[in-house]
Amino acid sequence: MLKPIIAAGLAVAGLASGAMAQDYPAEPIEIIVPSSAGGSTDTTARIFAEVAEKKFDGFEFVINNIKGSGGQKGFEAIARAEPDGYTIGMVFTPQLVAHIASGRAAYTLDSFHVMGNTAEDPELVSVPKDSPIQTLDDLAKGEELTVAVNGIGSDDFLAAKDFEALTGTTFNLLPTKGSTEQKAAILGGHVDASFMNLSQMIAQHKAGDARIIAMLSEERNDLLPDVPTAKEQGYDTLMRATRGFVAPAGVPEDVASKLDEVLAEVMADPEFIEKAAASNIYLLPMSGPDYLAYLQQLQADTMKVFETAPW
Repeated sequence: MLKPIIAAGLAVAGLASGAMAQDYPAEPIEIIVPSSAGGSTDTTARIFAEVAEKKFDGFEFVINNIKGSGGQKGFEAIARAEPDGYTIGMVFTPQLVAHIASGRAAYTLDSFHVMGNTAEDPELVSVPKDSPIQTLDDLAKGEELTVAVNGIGSDDFLAAKDFEALTGTTFNLLPTKGSTEQKAAILGGHVDASFMNLSQMIAQHKAGDARIIAMLSEERNDLLPDVPTAKEQGYDTLMRATRGFVAPAGVPEDVASKLDEVLAEVMADPEFIEKAAASNIYLLPMSGPDYLAYLQQLQADTMKVFETAPW
């Protein structure tokens, strides 16, 4: 008698799940953004919401900015959320995995259903406009240089530590509270250099208010074709930030599939692509499985860095 009861229960559960997917969404979906309003991650979320609401009937999104601890507070809020499809969030690397590597995170990668990646933000090295530092050789030979990074465990921090390890130099690292503070430090000549992202300094470089001396990417960036890569200058330092979407682990499979579909279709939409370009958001579409594989490898690499230079 037990087997028929179990079978009936599973059938009812399956019907309930199907009904939920059919009626989904029945209320607005919260997007947790683990950073302040106005930044690149926040802008990406808002453009996504705007385009998704136009493309998909019944979909409405509400942005909830939960900043603090290099994204950790927001990441943990996503992981804790009810896995009913009414809370999703943005994550950014390497901070997402850096908090795991340091042992401070109240989540793991298994805490999330990974929907996919949206964008990247290449890492670079910038200096004040009148700085005598012209190349990475100059940076490596400098003594007691103060170098700004966007917080401990950030992509800037990891890139700076990697450069230190490659060259044997030691910077006076200045962890800032965000890119606004970094830009002010460079523009005011208060630091010798800064490791930061392209979206944060491209306008200042083009205006002549600061100089980008290296891109930490495999190839030169099309937007700055005259700026050499670190590799071209003899330094094998690579780094980039990524920004993607996740939901809490345990979201019903059919709802998760719908969320994945929405993200993929929005990413391919001409309006989304145009608005992203206008906001200096550099798109890098990855499917959920591909982005998860990227995050897993990045976590392994970040843990190796933490073992030699803990933060």
